[in-house]
Amino acid sequence: MRKAVILFVLFVSVFASCKRELTSSAYFLLPEEGSRVKRGSEITLKLSGEAGSFDSVQYLLDTAYVGSKQDTTSLKVSSQALGLGIRTLTAKVYTGEKVKETTTNIVVVPEKDPIRYTYEVVNTFPHDSSAYTQGLEYQDGIFYESDGGYASQGDIGGSSLRKVEPTSGKVLKKLDMPDNVFAEGLTLVGDKLIQLTWENRIGFVYNKDSFEKLAEFPYQESQQGWGLCFDGSKIYKSDGTNRIYTLNKDSYVEEGYIQVYDQNGPVDSLNELEWIDGQIYANVYQEDRIVRIDPSTGAVTADINMVGLLPSKDRSENTDVLNGIAWDVKGQRLFVTGKKWNTMFEIKLKEVQ
Repeated sequence: MRKAVILFVLFVSVFASCKRELTSSAYFLLPEEGSRVKRGSEITLKLSGEAGSFDSVQYLLDTAYVGSKQDTTSLKVSSQALGLGIRTLTAKVYTGEKVKETTTNIVVVPEKDPIRYTYEVVNTFPHDSSAYTQGLEYQDGIFYESDGGYASQGDIGGSSLRKVEPTSGKVLKKLDMPDNVFAEGLTLVGDKLIQLTWENRIGFVYNKDSFEKLAEFPYQESQQGWGLCFDGSKIYKSDGTNRIYTLNKDSYVEEGYIQVYDQNGPVDSLNELEWIDGQIYANVYQEDRIVRIDPSTGAVTADINMVGLLPSKDRSENTDVLNGIAWDVKGQRLFVTGKKWNTMFEIKLKEVQ
């Protein structure tokens, strides 16, 4: 009888030990990995495991402590203060002096869906169909245009910087780039033109009137150059991902970035940029789509459907995608065009009801 009692005690001890070892296989039941969470909503945290299989659990959101439990009942936390994008949830599970971790992640998306817009064509102007438009600016009755291409790879004329008369489309001034330079985004900062290159990882600074090159600057974290715009105090730079970097307007050093998300997740391939009334407008490469972005959060606040802008009769085998946004601050006019399009369009946006 005594032997049976001892065996029973040993069995209970081993069972309890195994039960507590469940800690090693604990995992998040909620939220599911990769699930989308609208910013501002509650996040429910719930861990697997049976009562008594651990002493306590501490929850962290990214690296910030958000709460504790002594069992597997759910914990609710707010996402109001979170930035958009992927956020990591960690559960630190304590059993005696041992601690083990399990993680999952969520994708925080904007709390509001973007406003949907289409367009109305107000006016049309001629545009040089040999220009592979990468950057576009309007100021004081002049378009400034960055035209991309590699002359060494057969692109007619290669890359250039241009000053263009809007009504006629006539190129008033042109600076050709070296054969190994593929020109990209463009913006105006005071009396200077700032121009990106695609893969060369350098930017150029020119005098706006003479096109004299004043300086060059290197990229830092961003891998490529796509689009540029300027808000009056800092420069914004896209690199073909869903990130938009902020650059110092004097040193051109990258000082941070925002990540751009809509209700479906990250919005990648952000290309040409334009600053309009406190928001960033961006072409989405290879889509007939422009998105409006809140620069403080990265949230897409408007989605503009540009399908059908260039009529089929004006398309040729060389016609490429929509790209190029320019804003006339004084006249409150919005211009758009595309790569090797023969037309520059003045448009107005119409909200889709």
